Amino acid sequence: MKYLVFAVLGLALLLPLPSAAQFNEKPIINLENEDKAFLNWGYYLGFNQYDFKFEYANDLPDILVNKTLGFNVGLIGEMRINEFLDLRFEPGLFYTQRDLGFPGFDDANDAIREVRSTYINFPLLLKVSTRRLGNWKPFIIGGVSASMNLGSNETALDDNSSGTFRMKKSVFNYELGFGIDFYTEYFKFSPSIRGVFAINDELVRDNDPNSPWTGNIDAMVTRGIFVNFTFE
Repeated sequence: MKYLVFAVLGLALLLPLPSAAQFNEKPIINLENEDKAFLNWGYYLGFNQYDFKFEYANDLPDILVNKTLGFNVGLIGEMRINEFLDLRFEPGLFYTQRDLGFPGFDDANDAIREVRSTYINFPLLLKVSTRRLGNWKPFIIGGVSASMNLGSNETALDDNSSGTFRMKKSVFNYELGFGIDFYTEYFKFSPSIRGVFAINDELVRDNDPNSPWTGNIDAMVTRGIFVNFTFE
């Protein structure tokens, strides 16, 4: 997570903006009418780091999760409610990989499962902004989302005994984050950090109820951090 935070702060500082002018008492106002339109459009690129949160039936050694960096890309549709509130729809594609290490196995082929997920995400979000301060404006954003996991293997007949780790295709989440809108001469640029938290159990259990891979898991839910760079 700390690397994602550093990426946001670093890129914000390296923006090709007349940064000193952004915080002057009387800066040149860029895109003065940018937020006055009823509908706004844009796109975003970014990074993610997904994790799993496990709940266990018995007090046994935990499953280890090795997290990697993934990427995000998507579109933005924004509806203005008033000066401080905007309703946003941000459909996107999110790719990630998590490697799970199961305790109690000597053979790496049994102990390790690579979980590659490609999510199509459909979030409906409320953006709450402060009053514009020259050419920048902080905001918080939150809402709910539904995701489709294209790599779920939910309908596969094979399970972990054959090397196949299965997850449910449909995931429901809530999201919460913050960021800053920067108004350049030609477009609005917004770096932001967001947490995503699944609310439904995503695990498809093995056919054997006493499976050494899934038998001790009561629930498995996604936790993730997004760093997005938005252009509007």
